[in-house]
This record gives sequence, structure tokens and C-alpha cells, in this order.
Amino acid sequence: MHREPIRIGPSAFCWGSRTHVMGILNVTPDSFAGDGLGDDPRAAEARAEQMVADGADFIDIGGESTRPGATPVDGETELRRVQPVVERLVGRLSVPLSIDTTKPAVAEAALRAGAVMINDIHGLRGDPEMARVAARHGATVVVMANLRGVVHDDVVAAVLTRLHESLAIADAAGIARDRLIIDPGFGFGPTPAGNLALVRRLREFAVLGCPILLGPSRKSTIGTILGLPVQERLEGTVATVVIAIDRGVDIVRVHDVRPVVRAARMADALVRVQATTGRPRLPETETAAAVAPTERRDHAAGQPLPAAIGNVRSLS
Repeated sequence: MHREPIRIGPSAFCWGSRTHVMGILNVTPDSFAGDGLGDDPRAAEARAEQMVADGADFIDIGGESTRPGATPVDGETELRRVQPVVERLVGRLSVPLSIDTTKPAVAEAALRAGAVMINDIHGLRGDPEMARVAARHGATVVVMANLRGVVHDDVVAAVLTRLHESLAIADAAGIARDRLIIDPGFGFGPTPAGNLALVRRLREFAVLGCPILLGPSRKSTIGTILGLPVQERLEGTVATVVIAIDRGVDIVRVHDVRPVVRAARMADALVRVQATTGRPRLPETETAAAVAPTERRDHAAGQPLPAAIGNVRSLS
């Protein structure tokens, strides 16, 4: 189901029309994925520009590791890491900037510097000031369920409960519902089996009426299943993303933008259908006019087939 377009920073988004990709930009020395850039704004700028060139729709900037067991960082240190990066990227990138933080002061400074989104792993249920900061700036907020420390039997029911709490806090603070994105929290509390259940049952979160973000990139669940270290989890990440697309995800948050964008475009062509024509929705870089001359017709079904599919059939 397609919602009305909404503008976030320099971009307009029509949720449901295609899968959007959020690129992860860690300016930390201790990222679990080994991609932390530390205090190097120039390196962060170069990586962000590359992710946008690779097809990222958002850049999510984080200055504190959220991996289990990570050493907490004070607000001053976190701000020293992220603010120069936000300031360098504003106006240079064509996509919205998100600040990945749980601290209202860091969010406030980043929004003042030009970020337009807050990605809060506490889902506004931590410091009450966070919701007020978001409302004051009209920021879009990603609210995560985050089941760390939460005892639960049914993982989806527990996530829905947490997200209902987040949405209620946002409503009370005056944050418009169309400014909220929900994240069920893959890797934040559930067991590996629970994380898989979140992906399989992703459609159940549509009841909340918000776009859905999923962040499975390089997570330990993938490593556990495949028996692979963090640097070798790309294929597992892509497989998880593709299934999530089939289950209705709107945004995927990843480290490896280019391969995920390509996989998402292919998955979108398979599962997202234009209501008016019944044909697959083509990537935005292609047009129906460009493809129409090469279409062939499946005579058995009476439906047009892209030439590439027709060519495969002719060889079988």
C-alpha cells in the first residue's frame, strides 16, 4: 500500500514504492563491524559520498558503539566525533542525514548543524527530552523496540508493546505520526531465533501504520547461522534484506550499500507491483519507455515478459 509522499530534508519519499537504503557511517573507534572511522571527518566524508554514489537514500551518523558490552561514551566525546562530520556533509550530499544517538544534547546539536533525522535505539523511552528535541525541530525519528533486558515469550508481541509505547510518547510530545519510522530491533535483545521471527513476521508491524526499518547488517545472528566472522557476513545480510523486502520492509540500514542496493532493486522488481498496470515497478534509473521496445510476450499466459526473461526461456 502506497502512502502520500513525505519530504525528509532534501528528498521526498513515497513509502511502499521501493526499498530505501540507509548507509551506516560509524565515526567510532570500536564499531562491532570493524568499520569505525574514529576522529577523521575527511575519511567520513569520503565514505558518505561513496555510499550516496552507490545508491544510499540516507546516511546515518553514529558516534557511540551500540554493540553489547561496548564502553559508554559521554555526550561531549560523542558530539566531538559527530558534529564535524554533520557539518562537512550538510550541503554536500543530496540525501537526508540522520544522527544515531540516545542523547538529546547530541541530537539537538546535530539537528542544528543540519541533520534532519534522529535514530534512537531507545525509541524515545530513554531520556524524556529526546521527544521534545525531535518535536521542536520537526525531525523524523526512527524508534526502535530494543528488547535488551526485556523478558518475553512472543518476540513480536513484545516488540509491538514497546513500539506502542514509543508512539504514545511521540504523540504526547507533538511529533506528527508521518515523522515516525519503526524499527523492530533486529539484534537488540532477541535470540537468533527471535531475530529470524522478526523478519518472517515483519508484516505484523504494519498495523502501527508507520514505515518499517530493519537493520540486520553483519549482525551476530547471521554469524551464528553461517559460522562466519563479521567481515564475511555480506551474503547473509543480503539474503535477510531480500526476505524483509518480500515481507514489506521500507528501509534497510546497512554497511555494504552497493550490493544491497542492487539486490533491493531486483527484489523490488519481483515483489512490488504497480497497482495501475500490474507490472513490476522498475528502478528509478530506468523507464517503461526504455524497456518497452525489448519486451516479449509470454504466449501461454498472455502477459508481457522482459526480454532477459524471454531470452532465458528460449534457451531452455
